[in-house]
Amino acid sequence: MNSPPLNDLTDRARNIFRLVVEGYLETGSPVGSKALSGEKRLGLSPASIRSVLADLEQRGLLAAPHTSAGRMPTDSGLRLFVDAMMQVAEPSREEREAIEQRLSSPGPIERALEETSAMLSDLSGAAGMVMVPRREPLLEQVSLTALGNNRVLAILVAQDGQIENRVLDLPPDAFGFSLEQASNYLTARAAGRTMADASRLISEEIATDRSALDEASRNLVARGLAVWSRDAAERPVLIVRGQANLLDEAALSDIDRVRSLLDDLESKQSVASLLENAREAEALRIFIGSENRLFSLSGSSVIAAPYRDREGNVVGVLGVIGPTRLNYARVVPMVDFTARSLGKLIS
Repeated sequence: MNSPPLNDLTDRARNIFRLVVEGYLETGSPVGSKALSGEKRLGLSPASIRSVLADLEQRGLLAAPHTSAGRMPTDSGLRLFVDAMMQVAEPSREEREAIEQRLSSPGPIERALEETSAMLSDLSGAAGMVMVPRREPLLEQVSLTALGNNRVLAILVAQDGQIENRVLDLPPDAFGFSLEQASNYLTARAAGRTMADASRLISEEIATDRSALDEASRNLVARGLAVWSRDAAERPVLIVRGQANLLDEAALSDIDRVRSLLDDLESKQSVASLLENAREAEALRIFIGSENRLFSLSGSSVIAAPYRDREGNVVGVLGVIGPTRLNYARVVPMVDFTARSLGKLIS
């Protein structure tokens, strides 16, 4: 979605555009020429203001939801405002201290992540989101047990005591003695390694016939690794707090949009995939409405920033999601500061 360059607008058009956007973000309602004519800073007649509004609408920056209902920014208009006109208000010292204090409460890092999501919701008046760091545990043991109906229960025990059970659907020839042989082989290769590292080692051995497995066991291991690796890659952990904030008076007047947004949040995998874009960019990202296919129906905005460990590696993403009328100037620096503060806690 491309917005016209800011320098394509006259000073008069910029001022009126700014007032419309700021008024909309503050109230959630379209801004009319009558309200703008009361702005002494403009010094324009209602007729002149209407002419400028019509021009801004023709350029795709403003839209009129109803006849004589005033104008509101389009997604393109919001993008232009956010990228070229918004004056960011940095968090005050008191706000920074409050954020750091809430994040530094004693307890496991999971509690800090929960607190981060809730705090982002409080700060933004929208929903807060935090992607949990991907920390693959070191494995200690792998055992396989037949369940019947061509299914196998795989039990993965990590060195830190975590236990994961996964059910695999396998062909009949993968059963019998091959289960015990495969279990012993997997444990020998996986002990002290992450699943990703063990998968690479085992796949290489199988590919080069260095696995010392019979054909049935080799088939079992190969199928199991494919399932486990895909399963781990497709299970990002996303903490969402503050969905109730999305149900304000303005939202209730557009209940279909809100229902669509809540459905999007229920599909955490889709939202997590969107947040991965911020991880890959390694910088704060703002997604506005229909710019992203996921929120084309709900008309929502996402402000997301990666957070890093003490070595500077990106380990997760946090942010807020809400209607496009978010207070970007306040929320953007809050999200950025929270990401930096959380990063100080990640070892």
